[in-house]
Amino acid sequence: MNEDGVQALLDQETLVNRIDRGAMPDWVESHWRTFSEGLTGTRNGTPFPCFFGAESVREGDPLYTFVPSTTDKDALLGLRDALREYLGVWADHSGRASLVVFFRPPDEPLSESAYHETLWHVLQFLHVHDPEPWPDDVPTRPDDPYWEFSFGGEPMFPTCRAPFYDDRKSRYCPIGLEITFQPRALFEALGVTADTEAGQHARDVIQDRLTEYDGVCPHADLGDYGVEADREWTQYLFESDPAQSPDECPLRVTRDHPKVGPAVDPGIAVDGRENQLW
Repeated sequence: MNEDGVQALLDQETLVNRIDRGAMPDWVESHWRTFSEGLTGTRNGTPFPCFFGAESVREGDPLYTFVPSTTDKDALLGLRDALREYLGVWADHSGRASLVVFFRPPDEPLSESAYHETLWHVLQFLHVHDPEPWPDDVPTRPDDPYWEFSFGGEPMFPTCRAPFYDDRKSRYCPIGLEITFQPRALFEALGVTADTEAGQHARDVIQDRLTEYDGVCPHADLGDYGVEADREWTQYLFESDPAQSPDECPLRVTRDHPKVGPAVDPGIAVDGRENQLW
């Protein structure tokens, strides 16, 4: 962690220090400024709806990485490596340490549909190049209330911010795509899963703040894990225009492992042993 290079995994103090020294690209600085101001500031006199997220940024808990392309294989393998490193250190770093991923903005503005395609391309790439098999206790069918994206053997909730939101400023990022990965174990450690009294109280507070912060009702797809009528995948990147969003989850999940060999990806295990290039 905190090594040199744009795609390193950084703690917040190191990120801010490198930005202040002019050691990070301008797009990273722009992402950081809008992210930190959005989460720690107010809108319509209301603080950011997720008080856990806002407090964690104020306290410097999150970890960060930066991806210079949403399509380049090496850039996405760099994300894969940073995500894997994150899973190995987050709990010791802070019990509230989510992974915030800033992507280099596109050269030209993208449509909403393009952002949906980008998100699912990134998640599909991570799934295909996952060094660990899909967890046995997580369904492979996204149309299941107990399905959630998993990587490195860990179920997690990737939530996104993007430029196409006109009203839902809690999901708005003027720069480009942002993904925040939060392992289910993080929610469990905080005691705020939907099946707890504290979790339900937190969700009530967040929804009340969402209405005031965004100035519109909470999104119809906002729901809870494991509830029969709710689905996780629709919450990762809320639709704004139904005509530009997928009707079903684009991710194709398989328990086959590994999905590619070491000739394609040196991070894949061989005969139960990790390749030495890891």
